Amino acid sequence: MKALVTGCAGFIGSYLVDKLLEQAYEVVGIDCFTDYYSKEIKEANISNALNRKNFEFIEEDILSLKEYPEVDYVFHEAAQAGVRASWGKSFEIYTRNNIEATQKLLEFYKDREIKKIVFASSSSVYGDAELPMKEDSLLKPVSPYGVTKLAAENLCYLYWKNYDVPTISLRYFTVYGPRQRPDMAIHKFVKAILNGDEITVFGDGTQTRDFTFVDDMTEANIMAANNEIEGEVFNVGGGSRISVNKLIELLEKITEKNAQIKYIEKQKGDVRDTLADTSKTSNELNWKPEVKIEEGAKRFVKWYKSLCRHI
Repeated sequence: MKALVTGCAGFIGSYLVDKLLEQAYEVVGIDCFTDYYSKEIKEANISNALNRKNFEFIEEDILSLKEYPEVDYVFHEAAQAGVRASWGKSFEIYTRNNIEATQKLLEFYKDREIKKIVFASSSSVYGDAELPMKEDSLLKPVSPYGVTKLAAENLCYLYWKNYDVPTISLRYFTVYGPRQRPDMAIHKFVKAILNGDEITVFGDGTQTRDFTFVDDMTEANIMAANNEIEGEVFNVGGGSRISVNKLIELLEKITEKNAQIKYIEKQKGDVRDTLADTSKTSNELNWKPEVKIEEGAKRFVKWYKSLCRHI
């Protein structure tokens, strides 16, 4: 089997590449190293893959390519991330990288024999929905980022509906773990605690998130690809809902250091709480999360300390 992973040098994309290579797939990875965070971090993410004979790397912007490789599976991870950065003039970047790029991939593969396109969506499509968030909930995103992810979801559905493109969309709930982007909460909190720096918390810290360990998210992608279901959307949440304040307390316990916290005004676009209803995912994809936040946070801290020792 041959698979394409877009955004292959990113956090989740690089995990998918490693897992697919481990399962003897031929893998083609595309990444253009956007400047959202350090290129060196992304290069490190795929350093092992680059030494594998069954991995081909294409350093290019998806929208600049005239055609894509002939593959059996597409895992579309490439996106412009970040809720808070998606306002104002930056919105053009989000529409380009999240909507136009998705449409171009779908347009190309609609005329090819392909087993599945798995699209990485986001819990941001829900907005401040009633908990737990269900796939059939009314979707009212409260950030421009969420709007672009919902638009891309709808593109996947309409290409399935009109052209029989075998798409499936996974709504990611706060993925964390080793290689996590440096702008994300656990990464920022651990770095600050270990360095004795101040942590900035938006709001009062009682807001909650459903955290999903990256290994569980990787497994959900592969299960979705190897399932006959098409044209559907599934929640992928780790079942580890925790407040920001409780998360910081947990990280203090693991690091054996005290955090210095500064609370500031809540940011526009931030959802108050998230919690995934994963009953559909469990029943139809046979997926369940394995790693709880206590264990996952320990793994992240261990990885981060190891990373620091090599800098």
